[in-house]
Amino acid sequence: MLTLIKNGDIYAPDHLGKKDVLIVDNKIGFIQDRIDVPENFVDVKVIDASGKKVVPGFIDSHVHLIGGGGEGGFKTRTPEIQLTQATTAGITTLVGVLGTDGTTRTMASLIAKARGLEEEGVTCFVQTGSYQVPVKTLTGKIEDDIILIDKVIGAGEIAIADHRSSQPTAEELAKIASAARIGGMLASKSGIVNVHVGDSYDHLKLIEEVVENTDIPIRQFYPTHINRNPHLFEAGIEYAKKGGWVDFTTSSIPKFLEEGEVKCSVGLKRMLEAGVDISQITFTSDGQASLPDFDKNGELIGLQVGQVSSLYEAVKDAVLSEGIPLDLAIRVITENPATILKLSQKGRIEAGRDADLVLIDEDFEIDTVIAMGRVMVENGVPVVKGTFE
Repeated sequence: MLTLIKNGDIYAPDHLGKKDVLIVDNKIGFIQDRIDVPENFVDVKVIDASGKKVVPGFIDSHVHLIGGGGEGGFKTRTPEIQLTQATTAGITTLVGVLGTDGTTRTMASLIAKARGLEEEGVTCFVQTGSYQVPVKTLTGKIEDDIILIDKVIGAGEIAIADHRSSQPTAEELAKIASAARIGGMLASKSGIVNVHVGDSYDHLKLIEEVVENTDIPIRQFYPTHINRNPHLFEAGIEYAKKGGWVDFTTSSIPKFLEEGEVKCSVGLKRMLEAGVDISQITFTSDGQASLPDFDKNGELIGLQVGQVSSLYEAVKDAVLSEGIPLDLAIRVITENPATILKLSQKGRIEAGRDADLVLIDEDFEIDTVIAMGRVMVENGVPVVKGTFE
């Protein structure tokens, strides 16, 4: 199957200007100033991208594919994600995680959901484990999960600095990181440790203790929710200046922002102004997770559900409201997570890579989404739906 995108303004994420892109099956075949379809040639689907920006498909590397939550009892377990929730948000690659609940949400179910979404048309990977330490894996060992199960690319999300965590010690976190690192090396995967960071003033100290007292490098860890409050955000700036990755969570509610959560677009600008390199920063949605609100005694007083649609909205806000150039802002959901997670076929518009593309119209709305060479959304409307949608 051949698909030709004509006259698009290409952000690869480097700005290449107006180009034509030829997709061959599920790969990007050619990127040239002009590509014409010969007469009496095979069928070619031609997409006119005049007036549109063409960017890489979005990578959301922290999604609760099978739901999360449960902090308020069984009735507060959040629902699993559906295909078009991702595709209409421009997301063509997802990385699934478990959260607070590592008992009724299991690795087997997470992997099954990832495979189901891939059958429906998008790319999926998962992290092994949940908040809990010892880590609950599929095979019994972190490194075995990473080495033997193709979908598993790392460990997490391990919770620290949070009243819901298992209160792991530095020694326990170091052993998790070591197992993930070895598994990643042997399987040519990232072996990253995705770390949930809570509201505590302990911030990132546990990770820093491991880095200071062992041979494990700082980039073995991928801490998320860095923007959840002002004091963690400031600690995140210092952490990034030491060379670490930092991830912002785009799902939020007005109350959290009123209480001091740093808006992602604002946080991105502040980190760049502080001298943090754009390549160290990512956005993830925490989609389908619960957004729990606790009182000062740790009692649940409110709950909402994270939305993957918030991912691109935060990037768009960074461009339109904070004046960050698109070729920089788009990296936090394309090239950067692809690099951190060693997804070599993702994150860039480049010949030979997977044909994951998003066309954005003049109003910065998502117009067309292509995943693995297949048109999933056209004119803002999903043309491929999930099995039960």
